[in-house]
Amino acid sequence: MFATLTLPPDAAGIARAATLLRAGGLVAFPTETVYGLGGDATCDAAVAGIYAAKGRPAHNPLIVHVPDLAAAERLAVFDAPARALAAAFWPGPLTLVLPLRPDAGLSPRITAGHARVALRVPAHPLARALLRACARPLAGPSANPSGKVSPTTAAHVLHGLAGRIAAVLDGGPCPVGVESTILAPGTPTELLRPGGLPAEAIARVLGAAPLRPADAARPVAPGQLASHYAPEAALRLDVTAPEPGELWIGFGPCPGAALSLSETGDLAQAAARLFATLREADRRAGPGGRIAVAPIPATGLGLAINDRLARAAAPRP
Repeated sequence: MFATLTLPPDAAGIARAATLLRAGGLVAFPTETVYGLGGDATCDAAVAGIYAAKGRPAHNPLIVHVPDLAAAERLAVFDAPARALAAAFWPGPLTLVLPLRPDAGLSPRITAGHARVALRVPAHPLARALLRACARPLAGPSANPSGKVSPTTAAHVLHGLAGRIAAVLDGGPCPVGVESTILAPGTPTELLRPGGLPAEAIARVLGAAPLRPADAARPVAPGQLASHYAPEAALRLDVTAPEPGELWIGFGPCPGAALSLSETGDLAQAAARLFATLREADRRAGPGGRIAVAPIPATGLGLAINDRLARAAAPRP
């Protein structure tokens, strides 16, 4: 264990973070979705360190963050659907799973033995500045212990990973609040994980809705484990009338709810609040506590919210 630095969101903080990353250290950084745990994706020791710090299963692949499409094309092969999606949504909350180039130079741990790699160009200005300063592709899973609630502030990162990583670059709260949407472009394009980019927007670009396959026993992309994003308390979903002793999280008008994802029923607000609200509910519920969550519409960002809640409520391994 060692002291984890908190770096300011200025030129000095970015430069210090880049120096640590180039030396093989791990630095958490903000994206528009959640905080990522950054490590040099070309350095096997750094990537191994990410798995160790998170306690992440070795069969669960990582997303690689790059500054632009040109950098992504040096790592993976793009077909026409992939180029259309990148043109429409990068930079932004979209991850594309694409064939890995043989000369990509990434640590083999990145893909967990698969022939495809997950790539994203984030939109957050600090993430983009860090990628430029570091001049390396960065592996960046969520900066939290594996299976636990994802972090949307630097304080959340420190709560789970202080003493395990070199630093966190503090960019304030993440505006989107749920992880990126993951697609495998093709015929048809597959939706591997719903996220911060609604499926309806994807359908407008492709001319058809992406197909959502069943989760594989061996994940081909992050976020496919059945139990994930979990608080310590037990979680019950689609609750309109909580049981005695349950802490109720509302959505829309829910008189008596202890917390709310959005009092007005706004899905964007609910997504941005989701993980912070789960953390606060967990704190209030205490050991052996129980949390109930009001129904969330399964449209737009609601698809991603319901996906995260279902995995958070799944039986723990």
